[in-house]
Amino acid sequence: MADVLGVRAEIERRIAGRTVCEQLRQVAESHPDAPAYSDPVEGGGWDTLTYAEARGRVLEIAAGLAALGLEPGESVAMMMVNRSEHVLADLGAVHAGGLGCTVYSTFAPDQIAFVAADVGARIAVLGGPAELARWAPVLDRLPDLRKIIMLEGAPGDDDRFMAWQDFLDLGRARLAEDPAGVEARWRAVAADDVVTVLYTSGTTGMPKGVPLSHTNVFYEVESTDRMTALPVQGTQISYLTYAHIAERVLSLYLPLVKVSHVYFCTDLANLGATLGQVRPMMFFGVPRVWEKMMARLNAVLSTQPAEQQEAARQAMAAGVAYVEAGQWGGTVTPEIQAAYDQADGALLSIIRGMIGFDRAQWTATGAAPLSDEVQRFYAGLGLKVIDVYGMTETTGAFTGNSPACYRLGTVGRAEPGVEVRIADDGEILTRSPLNTGGYLNRPEASAELVDADGWLHTGDIGTVDDDGFYRVVDRKKELIITAGGENISPAEIENHLKEHQLIGQALAYGDNRPHPVAVLTLDGEIAPGWAQARGITFTDLTDLAEHPEVLKEVEAAVEAANTKLARVQQVKKWALLGTEWTIETEELTPSLKLKRRVVHAKYAELIERLYAG
Repeated sequence: MADVLGVRAEIERRIAGRTVCEQLRQVAESHPDAPAYSDPVEGGGWDTLTYAEARGRVLEIAAGLAALGLEPGESVAMMMVNRSEHVLADLGAVHAGGLGCTVYSTFAPDQIAFVAADVGARIAVLGGPAELARWAPVLDRLPDLRKIIMLEGAPGDDDRFMAWQDFLDLGRARLAEDPAGVEARWRAVAADDVVTVLYTSGTTGMPKGVPLSHTNVFYEVESTDRMTALPVQGTQISYLTYAHIAERVLSLYLPLVKVSHVYFCTDLANLGATLGQVRPMMFFGVPRVWEKMMARLNAVLSTQPAEQQEAARQAMAAGVAYVEAGQWGGTVTPEIQAAYDQADGALLSIIRGMIGFDRAQWTATGAAPLSDEVQRFYAGLGLKVIDVYGMTETTGAFTGNSPACYRLGTVGRAEPGVEVRIADDGEILTRSPLNTGGYLNRPEASAELVDADGWLHTGDIGTVDDDGFYRVVDRKKELIITAGGENISPAEIENHLKEHQLIGQALAYGDNRPHPVAVLTLDGEIAPGWAQARGITFTDLTDLAEHPEVLKEVEAAVEAANTKLARVQQVKKWALLGTEWTIETEELTPSLKLKRRVVHAKYAELIERLYAG
């Protein structure tokens, strides 16, 4: 304990008084010509801002926001894709003494109205017509929202709206008139001030606002820097929404310390191409992203001649042996090293280059469980896709593996200076400067989140081994308790089911029932190609989900999953759907987590039939 508190005190001394505003000033002065943000240009190439240029734009935006009446402590709501304007608007709000609040672009209008009112948004910055279409139905319920700045498509007949270029012109003129006023604003920002409010995407009910301070984010940045040991001026891709804490830390706040070059991927469909162009040194993906990339690569490998497939299997076996031997407490023997070096030189490095990971020094996952099968697949390529664990309420990760200290199947050890313990009922608790002070405008929920002794209750059930590596079993409220009184993790069952390439999503059910059943979906990208390769004719996924050969293959996949599960965990009945679960159809949260209650409600009759059959 003394060591933990000593490290915490050291980090707190390092970040004492640090703000985003001061950090941007320092990096712009020390590395003025370093590339900061690059947007894709239609037709190819990149439009890049240096750190000096970015700070100049931020000060203009801060001046523009002040000119529009934004007062210190007020918020700017943002909804747009990942692009430089998103980061600049956010930083501009902070430099004006306010704060930025990114709203999930998948939120329904009622959720948007709730968030904008709850955070007290005075100004909104929207990307274009698609975003405005979500806001328009509730604008009359937001009288305190004074101005809506549109990057594209600003209505010309409404004074409430303003075009982005007109806004920049206003800010440039105001900054030239009163540079001291803007400087006074950002210099008045304190480390304990709120830098952003993020809203949990939530599996039920309205989202909850999580205020985070400059101190919160810089403690996380310092911890992340120690865990990753990434070089200064590295490259990375921003593609997850800035409403997600991981993206905010990794591609908004961390770059201000590491002087990183951030490339924006404005459409997830272009992620593969962007990876190939950027070849990032660090990459974070939620499990669904890693699963999709694995499925696509497996589909390509399956089309190769048999001898090449066998060569790939042998090379990947050497990769798995190398990564597994490198775990904490393991030993990479000369034989394992030699086999890996040979496989890497002959094939693995080539495959990593094909998918844009040939320069990657840190690849990680979080937000939901990553299956062992997926982790082993990437290990086969020589990539350590390591787990980190945290929440919006803990400013992101508070435990993590690192390239030098990892144990597969765990979420790593406590981050520097962070206290973590397992409560008597198995819940994971944590205490550190990463913890939020509570939810915005939710005193009762805040009291449930952080107790009187400062321990934050995660709501997750976990274990810790003798070496301090934590495992997350499942959400406390999502554990299945069967009719026989057995506690079962649905996520463990689901991860084994999803190991088969045909199964895109899975939900295990069995609360107060004699045994688990499963509702499955086909993978919309992989299933059609799998069927075509076998000469199966079909019109759509619904057609495929009823085909005898597909059902036979899924039956085999369920049986294979059951062999890896205890008897009480095994799936006795299952159903295959001819549709995918998405954010838009509301089975997934914006961070791609499964909304179990939504699936339970939508397929209640189907689940009942599985038990009746």
